[in-house]
Amino acid sequence: MILEMKVPSPGESIKEVEIATWLVKDGDYVEKDQAIAEVDSDKATLELPAEASGIITLKAEEGDAVAVGAVVCLIDTAAAKPDGGAPAKEEAKVVEAPKAAAPVATPAPAATYATQAPSPAAKKILEEKNIQPSEIVGTGKDGRITKDDAVNAVPSMGTPTGGNRGSERTKLSMLRRKVAERLVSAKNETAMLTTFNEVDMTAIYALRDQYKEEFKAKHGLGLGFMSFFTKAVTRALQLYPDVNSMIDGQEKISFDFCDISVAVSGPKGLMVPVMRKAETLSFRGVEAEIKRLAIRARDGQITVDEMTGGTFTISNGGVFGSMLSTPIINPPQSGILGMHNVVERAIVKNGQIVIAPVMYVALSYDHRIIDGRESVGFLVAVKEALENPAEILMGGNVKKALEL
Repeated sequence: MILEMKVPSPGESIKEVEIATWLVKDGDYVEKDQAIAEVDSDKATLELPAEASGIITLKAEEGDAVAVGAVVCLIDTAAAKPDGGAPAKEEAKVVEAPKAAAPVATPAPAATYATQAPSPAAKKILEEKNIQPSEIVGTGKDGRITKDDAVNAVPSMGTPTGGNRGSERTKLSMLRRKVAERLVSAKNETAMLTTFNEVDMTAIYALRDQYKEEFKAKHGLGLGFMSFFTKAVTRALQLYPDVNSMIDGQEKISFDFCDISVAVSGPKGLMVPVMRKAETLSFRGVEAEIKRLAIRARDGQITVDEMTGGTFTISNGGVFGSMLSTPIINPPQSGILGMHNVVERAIVKNGQIVIAPVMYVALSYDHRIIDGRESVGFLVAVKEALENPAEILMGGNVKKALEL
């Protein structure tokens, strides 16, 4: 029996996917539920499992865009499994002994021929430019240097010769193309502005140093910055609800919940999974959800549903060493908080210059819906909470907040 495998729908709004990578070869024997391909949609990369066991025949090439519901491969379910599970076609190749290659004359390289045979017109132009024919690779027949080659040639100006100057052209994945499209759209269609502040991380460092081992022993999780920032952001969003709103045509949509999108780097590029109702999560809950989403992004298991519906985004460029940036809004959201690296800096406390761990933070926002008062007030509220987390984020009871 020949089974036609069709592209399943990754999500309601997705009509087309792209074959990113075939994980099997034409003629391989596959087991039911074995991952046979990775497919890109405009929102995520998903694995395509085999619907039955048998010999597979591929009907699409890597890079092909295929409609949802289209046949991408056939599986012959009546085919016997080869001994040891090796593909049938590969076995046929093994029994064929390699043949000795007959000696052939080695042609002279095109560039060598070219150095001896520029056209007369090309030779004159090269002499005027003081360029040696050996510096040019001809595009004419048999590598001959043409007049156009000579006209377009540029003197080396003493640049050292040799070394690799190759280039490679590869097609962007559907996910990467969609990310690029959304970023350009955000820049062109929003009145994006960025405001900055700095956070003294001394109090957070002290809490983490004091409780991180106990927290890990109790919950099996690290006590990172993201739980503090998420709690600070959800509090600030409730104080400044315009930052937790978005524009839809001529209407403003405001949310009474905080679905926080978290920018993470996956093997296929930037992904932004969502923590649902983050305002209800404890420190342990945030850390557990961040870990779960990061693992799913790393393993390419993030679904479309897990990446849609966020109301605000947090992006941590600091993990890559970024000191300061202007993060781009994740449409249709109206705001994004950029975290950066922590550096010991000289600051003034109580009239004294002291050294403290400081992080610069940035809020990019859509000025069409968020005014300066709200944007600055929001970022100040985040700063205040992070600089006094025990009182503002933990209600004065650190152990209870950390569930220790």
